[in-house]
Amino acid sequence: MIDLAYDDDEEGPGETAGSTAAAEPATPGEVRPVPRISVQAFCESPDLAETIESVAADRRMARAHVKVHTGGLLAAAEFYRESATPNLIIVESSLARDRLDTELERLAEVCDAGTKVIVVGHVNDVELYRELIRRGISEYLVAPVDPLVVIAAIGDIYVDRSAAPLGRSIAFIGAKGGVGSSMVSHNVAWSIARNLESDVVVADLDLAFGTAGLDFNQDPAQGIAEAINAPDRLDDVFLDRLLARCSDHLSLLAAPAMLDRTYDFGEADFAQVIDVAQAGVPAVVLDLPHAWTAWVRRTLMSADEVVLTAEPDLGNLRNAKNIVDLLRQNRRNDLPPRLVINKAGMTKRPEITVDDFAEALNLVPDAIIPCEPHLFGTAANNGQMVAETDPKSPVVESFNTIARIVTGRAEVKRTKRGGLAPFLSRLRGKSA
Repeated sequence: MIDLAYDDDEEGPGETAGSTAAAEPATPGEVRPVPRISVQAFCESPDLAETIESVAADRRMARAHVKVHTGGLLAAAEFYRESATPNLIIVESSLARDRLDTELERLAEVCDAGTKVIVVGHVNDVELYRELIRRGISEYLVAPVDPLVVIAAIGDIYVDRSAAPLGRSIAFIGAKGGVGSSMVSHNVAWSIARNLESDVVVADLDLAFGTAGLDFNQDPAQGIAEAINAPDRLDDVFLDRLLARCSDHLSLLAAPAMLDRTYDFGEADFAQVIDVAQAGVPAVVLDLPHAWTAWVRRTLMSADEVVLTAEPDLGNLRNAKNIVDLLRQNRRNDLPPRLVINKAGMTKRPEITVDDFAEALNLVPDAIIPCEPHLFGTAANNGQMVAETDPKSPVVESFNTIARIVTGRAEVKRTKRGGLAPFLSRLRGKSA
C-alpha cells in the first residue's frame, strides 16, 4: 500500500519549486524507455487526458499498458474498491491541501502493495510537494504537463538510475532504393567512431542484399541472422561474439547477403537485438533496407533518431513526404527526421531544387552531398570510407556534421517555411 505516514528522515527527490513543476520538457534523447508496467490515469480535465493519450502512444511507452479514466482522486478510490491496482496510478486533483490528504488516505486503503502514485496538481507549492513525497507519493507534477515530462517521471520511478544508460539507436532509410542511405549510414558510423571516439555498432538489417560487409571490407562468418534466429541465447556476451571488429570503436553486425533462403520476419523480431546492442554501446546505427514491412515500420517508429536520405527528384519527394508525415503523426514527442540530400547536381539530370525539396517536407537538410561518382565508386570498390579515400573532400565534413547531430553533439535548425513552386503544390498537405 501507499505509505502515507510521515517520515521526517526521508527526503523526496528534488527539493525546489522547479522539481515540483517539472515545467521544462525533457530533451527527447534523454528520456529512457519505460519497462513493462501497467499504468492507469484518472483525469479531471480533458487536457490531461489528452496528454496521457499522447504518452501512451509514445515509442518509449511501447512496453507499458496505459489506460485513461475520467475523474480524479475520488473516482480512483471508488474504482479500486472493486479492482486490483496497477503498477502505477496517475491521478489529477484540484483539491485543497486538507481535502487532498483525506482523499489520498482513501486511495491508500484500496491500493495493493507496491503500487506507485503520481499526483498531477494545479498548485505550484514546494511545501506540498515535500509533504506528498514524505507521505509516499512517488512524484508531484503541476499541470499543464508535457508528455515527455510524464514519461521521464515514470522512468525515474521504474528505471534503475545506477544502470548504464541505453545507447542511442539511429535508423537510416532511403526514400527510394539506390539513393545511398547505406553509404551515408556507414560513413556516419565511421565518423562517430573515428572523430568522436565513441563506440558504435552498425547493424546491417538488409539480410539479403546488405553492403556493410563490403563497405567495411569484412566477411564475418556470423552476424545479424544468428542473433535473430537465437532469441533464447541472445545477451550481451552472445552478441559480442557475433560482432566483427572494424576498428577500435566500430563493430559490425553483418548481413549474410545470400539468397539461399528467404528472410521473412515478424514485427518484433529485431527489437531484442536492438535492445541488447543499445545496452552495450552509446550508438547503434541501423541500416534499414528500402522496404515497407511491419518490422521496418516498427524499427523506424522506435528509433531515437531517423535519418532519411533522398535524391532531388519527384519520386523521392513523394516517398520522402509520405515517410516524414507518418513519422510526425506517430512520433509527436520526437524531433522530425534528419534529411540528407544525396547525389545533388548530377550532370544532365533535371532536378528539384534543394530549397523546393526542403520546403515540401518543411525540413532543413542536415547535409547536401554532391554527385561524385568517382569518389564514391572508388571508396566502395576498395572497401573504404570516403574519409579514407579522400580525407580532404568536402563530403567528409558532411558526414562529420551528421555524426555530431545524431549523437547529440550539435544542434541545427529543424524547420523551414515559405512558398513552393506550383508544380509541387499537390504534395502539400497538413503535417500530421
